[in-house]
Amino acid sequence: MITLYGLKNCDTCKKALKALADAGRETRFVDIRAEADLADRVPVWLAKIESKRLVNTRSTTWRGLDDEQRVRAETDTAALLIEHPTLIKRPVIEAGSDIWVGWTKAVEAALVQA
Repeated sequence: MITLYGLKNCDTCKKALKALADAGRETRFVDIRAEADLADRVPVWLAKIESKRLVNTRSTTWRGLDDEQRVRAETDTAALLIEHPTLIKRPVIEAGSDIWVGWTKAVEAALVQA
């Protein structure tokens, strides 16, 4: 079972869900704003992947942060991402014990051809 964390209106998340479904991979979608227990999941993700890979510095939310909040991305990443879920780079995909961030060709190859 694959769990994909993202936003319902995110084109990248939709693309990932479609590719996984087309490959016959059973996937559960979790909306990071409405359904995810980020206080539980974010620390797990940060234990496995570098924080810079998880923070979406190209997002509208990031551009709206002041300098003090941006510094928190390095000093208190978990709290910042829990407070602002749309800062999480999408999708975050849990496949067994593996965590994948984004929908790159490498991620697609690993999950669709697995």
